[in-house]
Amino acid sequence: MINPMTKYSFILLNGEQDALLESLQELGLVDITRSTKALDDQSQKMVADIELLSGLIKGLEKAEVPEGTEPEHIDGDIVRLAGGMIMRYSDDTTDMQFLRNELKERRIWGSFNPEILAQLAEAGVPIHFHKLSNKQFKPEWEQEYVLSVVHKDKANTWFVVAGEDGLPGEIPTPETDAAQLEIELQEKEKHFQKVLCRMAGAKERIPELEQKKADLVSQLDLYLAGLSAVPAAENTIVTLVGYAPVEDDEAICAALDEADVFYLKEEAVVEDNPPIKLKNNWFVKQFEVLTDMYGRPAYNGFDPTPFISVFFLLFFAFCMGDCGYGLVLILIGLLLRKVDSFKDLAPLVVILGIGTTVIGFLFHTFFSIDIANWEIFQPIKWIFLPAKIGGYDGTMVLALIIGIIHLCLAMCVKTYQETRNKGFMNALGTWGWTLLIVGGTAVATLFLLGVLDKDLTKIIVIVLGIVSALGIFVFNDLQRNKLANVGVGLWNTYNTVTGLLGDVLSYLRLYALGLAGAMLGMAFNNIGAMVLGDGKSALLWIPFFLIVLIGHTLNVAMCALGAFVHPLRLNFLEFFKNSGYEANGRNFHPLSK
Repeated sequence: MINPMTKYSFILLNGEQDALLESLQELGLVDITRSTKALDDQSQKMVADIELLSGLIKGLEKAEVPEGTEPEHIDGDIVRLAGGMIMRYSDDTTDMQFLRNELKERRIWGSFNPEILAQLAEAGVPIHFHKLSNKQFKPEWEQEYVLSVVHKDKANTWFVVAGEDGLPGEIPTPETDAAQLEIELQEKEKHFQKVLCRMAGAKERIPELEQKKADLVSQLDLYLAGLSAVPAAENTIVTLVGYAPVEDDEAICAALDEADVFYLKEEAVVEDNPPIKLKNNWFVKQFEVLTDMYGRPAYNGFDPTPFISVFFLLFFAFCMGDCGYGLVLILIGLLLRKVDSFKDLAPLVVILGIGTTVIGFLFHTFFSIDIANWEIFQPIKWIFLPAKIGGYDGTMVLALIIGIIHLCLAMCVKTYQETRNKGFMNALGTWGWTLLIVGGTAVATLFLLGVLDKDLTKIIVIVLGIVSALGIFVFNDLQRNKLANVGVGLWNTYNTVTGLLGDVLSYLRLYALGLAGAMLGMAFNNIGAMVLGDGKSALLWIPFFLIVLIGHTLNVAMCALGAFVHPLRLNFLEFFKNSGYEANGRNFHPLSK
């Protein structure tokens, strides 16, 4: 849900705003309306310094230092030292790689004396070094020139020619032989070991750089908040505006009263464009990252996260559709808890894995093996999804049913929101469509289940049709001409009918993705079984396990990608469009340290 906000307006003597902002930063509860970008030279410099520190931290973390390297303690300014160490590490790494590549080429030519080559050239017998592809090299050249092949591999031929030749592929004469390059490489590697020791010492001071960055970010936030102060009364006073959740009013007011600050407090309204803070339970909170991918809701809108948490989980599990894959996801989620950069996503992965395990079990699939016929599950076989529903594939029918429920829920949400924000009389058009589609769907379901008889169903349908038509064609806008309302109603009817049909059919992707993953997994199982044969040969079990392991690993990766993207699309496009969701809110970002 969207947390209701309180608006705080501060009126201060010019010069007192810094003390107020510092106290608010210590409090860490108030979002001061401010820019998120650099506004002047000082803030630009602070941003540049933050980027520099981020680059240094990333550079030190990226540098590979072998385990067991004795760190050399470095005193002095860590910013300057870290920059120098990263440059030395990079330069030495590049130089060593160049020397290794050059040495590999020089070893082909073997040992030679450059002075003798120079003497031969002065005597009129220059030595030319060549490298050509095997297709370009012609064996008859050995008869036409004083030519000696030095080395040959599958792709190229290296050779030397004494005297003038004019043959293609000539390369510069090597200045030194391999022995001299090996000495240079050994000296560079020896120097690099010292660099690694100093780099290990610099890595130990990464927390110091991170603290400097955090302090600078806090200072920048405070500075930008100060720039948002609006001067008034010939710069005698300044005003600031901030927002905080209603639930924190007591703590904020107590702190402001203690600081002897003059402020005005009022309920935030849509026109104020207050920041959006979402308040959800632990389960729903894991899915807020998906909501933020699309955007926070408007202040008078609704929080879609509770709906996403249920339906994204269901859609994801539907697309994976394998309880074995679900167990793999649970294991991956548990392992991600130990990785700092991914530990925040670990609970979400575990939740998705649990959902996949449950749905996969109901689909009676374990690593693309049908477990419905296993003896252990015969007593509970009745809970498995039937292969056919009404003569059609059970999974396909279930996907369409879920889609219809999802769209009906979206229309109900839209109707509630419009009624709340515009009033009942101004939402009659939306009520008409909701009664027609959601009401019609409910009546059809009850009729098919035998709850309603034919005569009663007919009466309800007629009443729904009349009431819906009045809302859609006559009262869709009370301030507009009734004939114009009819025209708009006809146009909306065309768009709704064609769009709604496409929206419902979009949910077939759940069935298609699940089927594709199952068929691909079965293919890997069959290939492994073909290799294994009758299983009597112990050696054949090795390729069998390799095929099955690699195949299902690839399948899990591809299924997880599709199961993430397509359910996200169904929520972001089909649900958001039919629910009227608007993502024009800004995140709640309190001034804090």
